[in-house]
Amino acid sequence: MTSGKKAAELDYGVDDNPPLLVALPLAFQQVVMMSIDLIFPVLVVQAVTGGLQLAQSYVSLTMLAIGAGTLLQSLHKGPVGSRYFCPQEAGALYFPASVLAAQKGGMPLVLGMTALAGMAEIFLSQIIHRFRSLFPPELAGLVVVMIGVTIIPVSITNFLGVDNGVIDPPAMSVGVITLAVMVGTNVWGRGHLRQYSILVGMLAGYLAAYILGNLTGAHLAQLGELPVIAAPDFSFVGWSFDAGLVLPFLLAVVCSSLKTIGNVTTCQKANDPDWKRLDMKSTKGSLLAEGLSTTFGGLIGGMGLNTSSGSIGLSIATGVTSRRLGFFVGGMFLVLAFFPKASALVAVMPRPVMGATLIVVICFVIVTGFQIILSRMLDNRKIYIIGLSLVFGLSVSMVPGLHQVAHPGLQPLFNSAFSLATVTAILLNLLFRIGVAQRRSAAIAPGPAASAAVFEFLESAGASWGARRDVIHRAESALTEFMESAGSLGLADGKVQIAASFDEFDVNIDLAYSGRMMEFSLDRPTQNELMEDDDAFIRLSGFMIRQYTDSIKTSQGDGVCKIRLHFAH
Repeated sequence: MTSGKKAAELDYGVDDNPPLLVALPLAFQQVVMMSIDLIFPVLVVQAVTGGLQLAQSYVSLTMLAIGAGTLLQSLHKGPVGSRYFCPQEAGALYFPASVLAAQKGGMPLVLGMTALAGMAEIFLSQIIHRFRSLFPPELAGLVVVMIGVTIIPVSITNFLGVDNGVIDPPAMSVGVITLAVMVGTNVWGRGHLRQYSILVGMLAGYLAAYILGNLTGAHLAQLGELPVIAAPDFSFVGWSFDAGLVLPFLLAVVCSSLKTIGNVTTCQKANDPDWKRLDMKSTKGSLLAEGLSTTFGGLIGGMGLNTSSGSIGLSIATGVTSRRLGFFVGGMFLVLAFFPKASALVAVMPRPVMGATLIVVICFVIVTGFQIILSRMLDNRKIYIIGLSLVFGLSVSMVPGLHQVAHPGLQPLFNSAFSLATVTAILLNLLFRIGVAQRRSAAIAPGPAASAAVFEFLESAGASWGARRDVIHRAESALTEFMESAGSLGLADGKVQIAASFDEFDVNIDLAYSGRMMEFSLDRPTQNELMEDDDAFIRLSGFMIRQYTDSIKTSQGDGVCKIRLHFAH
């Protein structure tokens, strides 16, 4: 849930209701960009050498599933939905497994395994909260980064119009014009011009493509040959199953779920300037919505679905992240599934326009991912988790054909930089959790020299826990103040026993020492009290410590003073 505040860079936040004349063009802009991924259903059909009619029907039914899934994700109440603008799209992560199924058993096997995968994600959504510790913020941030990284190759090749390794100068010119208009209107534009920067750039790209020959009369003639309204063809729908394809589809489910966790994290952080940690209720609802929509897609004849990183990045770029936008986008996809001409208009989108749009989206996705990673303290274990996962993930793109040496059942894992990086991160996170204590203890002598020991103790603990920097810094300030005052004011006889603990929601520091209890005053001592009462300095120190903490508890018995400093995390 959000803190109720709206990020300064947003014109309309998650709870805002943009006017109809604002929402409709933004929704259309989103639909156009999300339709790029409808190429994946077409490629799956090509794997079974299906014709145009089969491809159109598979795409149309996938659009129905996208529309239904996006509506579910936008729900604000109940157990289903992310409660954010987090739309669904044709699942690129399901593509490798779907092609294997298509080649092995045709479309019935694709649909049967897709429905099974959706059911597996539904089950996962109900138990994901039990494995919260396996998805720390730095891992979610890595997932977000890799989402952006995996889009780079397709965005650049389309942007430059690369064909058989050769750049097409006219296509590159179209890409440059499109990107320049998008970035220029977004950076220097105001109001609606900024909000519609992507759509304005696309229109400029279409015009440039027509002038430079990338969009020809033949492309436009294809639109005229299609009927205005036509119901999708369900005649190819059937279901079969193959135990040998369970692993590839389960890998797709795991990677899709991690992608959704990363996307929901992005939504939460973008909409809440006081964001601290992943809201599992929202995440659970989003995974449930995705599992239901993927199951629905498999049953009616559509492809498996993922939440759309590009669409979320676009909403942040335009400054409109209202969940109500999801209802417009979902509704448009439901309607467009019955309008072949409209979907064909998206299908003939010039490649450089696609590439420029994706580049803009990548900028926001990758930067957001690194912001999430750096929101937590990192020790060597976490640095290795992030670093090694990036190295092995990027190797998929940098070492062509790497997946071919893997077992056929594991090839979908090695065929995707995103899949390999995220699975590597999960396994390393499990491994490196060995030996990480959630409770640290030390004995430090009070006095001016204690500050260095306090800093080293809490910095090491905070980094191993992956705690928020600001919370650890407040704890350092409070504990340093206590140790220095306890020494100078003679409160402690000997060393102070310190025990620090962490559970993602709380940081607690327990102090135990022999001597005099510090008084944690609610009010700052006056100047006169400081001049006339020696104990006023104790109250002043206690007052300062109270400003750093969220709560303080004290107890005393058998000559031992016990203090708990609590910090909400």
